[in-house]
Amino acid sequence: MENELILSSLLGEVKGAIIHGYADVKVKNIILDSRKVLPGSLFVALRGTQVDGHQFIHTAAELGATAILCEELPESVREDVTYIQVEDSAAAMGLIAAAFYGYPSKKVKLVGVTGTNGKTSVATFLFQLFRALGYRCGLLSTVQNQIEDEVIPSTHTTPDAVALNALLAQMAARNCSHVFMEVSSHSVAQHRITGLHFAGGIFTNITHDHLDFHKTFDNYIKAKKGFFDALPKSAFALVNIDDRRGTVMVQNTKARVETYSLQTLATFKGKIISDTLAGMHMEINNQEVWFRVIGRFNAYNLLSVYGAAVLLGEKEEAVLTELSNLKSPPGRFEQFHSADHIVGIVDYAHTPDALENVLETITHLRQGNEQVVTVVGCGGNRDAEKRPKMAEIACRYSNRVILTSDNPRFEEPMDILDQMRKGVPPLDYKKTTVIEDRHEAILKAGLEAEPGDIILIAGKGHENYQDVKGVKHHFDDKEVLMEVFAKRAGN
Repeated sequence: MENELILSSLLGEVKGAIIHGYADVKVKNIILDSRKVLPGSLFVALRGTQVDGHQFIHTAAELGATAILCEELPESVREDVTYIQVEDSAAAMGLIAAAFYGYPSKKVKLVGVTGTNGKTSVATFLFQLFRALGYRCGLLSTVQNQIEDEVIPSTHTTPDAVALNALLAQMAARNCSHVFMEVSSHSVAQHRITGLHFAGGIFTNITHDHLDFHKTFDNYIKAKKGFFDALPKSAFALVNIDDRRGTVMVQNTKARVETYSLQTLATFKGKIISDTLAGMHMEINNQEVWFRVIGRFNAYNLLSVYGAAVLLGEKEEAVLTELSNLKSPPGRFEQFHSADHIVGIVDYAHTPDALENVLETITHLRQGNEQVVTVVGCGGNRDAEKRPKMAEIACRYSNRVILTSDNPRFEEPMDILDQMRKGVPPLDYKKTTVIEDRHEAILKAGLEAEPGDIILIAGKGHENYQDVKGVKHHFDDKEVLMEVFAKRAGN
């Protein structure tokens, strides 16, 4: 979708901008990568964690950029280029991108989901639910972006502001009435969602994660809270009040605050009646419903989805009827069964809290002497503090644990595994094995299991690659699990 707009028309909401040059020049596109600049581009000089876009202002101008958005002017400016100087390029870019694409978030009902765990499940459930209720919908998630049936591959939990507004414009053009979106803490801190108009926001929970980026837990909480601080009066803010930071999230919001809970009085109150591998029986606001998805963590997810749907004006009975048919998103407590009754569970759990949630669920589902075997690793160049915790949690809930590689990125896999091993209690040394090769680790878990055992393969979920030294090699936990089951069946 190519627009051609006058620069001055894009700057209406940008406060304190100083314009050097002509404001009536035409802008054909907004570009963040100087190598992609074309004549008529507005180039945005962003200060990134690795590279400062200000270094490429001259290159962008040479390639024909009509205008440059920057925080600091270059030493020499060109007369044929307009420079827009702002305090924060990322924040200004969000506002400009929204204007450039015609404020697409105002043309749909956009609902954002934030929290450490559950974002993907809640956004995907909402997308599935509203499609089942007869609406045309869009989805922006870690797993994939989707417009109705068309899948658009996802590279970040939240795309940059330009890509995001372009996607939302596509969704609006294709008559989507609702869009459901994961909102990461990075996207708030980096202003990727600045300029968007939300109809509602959902808070799932908050635990230890992304400290490699935010540095402190307080900064992480502030980033999540920033999403609710920016919600308009017309929006709803739906929070899990069983999480002690639920009320903190909405302290300063202008939105209408509503709550959900399994433990206390709330706008949307749930209770688990029974939970088995076949499904979960719940009571929600005094109505009993059976769901295909299982686990206490999913009970919270379902409650938030139910609450959001009702707050968006849907009838309670219709919502519960359609919710009862939903399945888990790919790689979220996804179950596989071998011919000889081994249960394999592939889950994206890559934080201590998420791993504990999944293993607690498995513990509750055990009906006899089934052994639980957990295969788990930790990603490289990410929050290292969680590594020993993940190993300790795996040991606490499992009969056998295999520590293995999981997207080592630019770290040495054995260095990560050595840090994980520090969390293994001395009494659990015998039941813990370290196998660097993830394929070999899953094979060992699967081939040594006995009928009835439960194998949890945690950390990657929907991902179909291993990130090693900047290269993504094909790797899919589900494919390896199927290979194991085929071997067990003698195929």
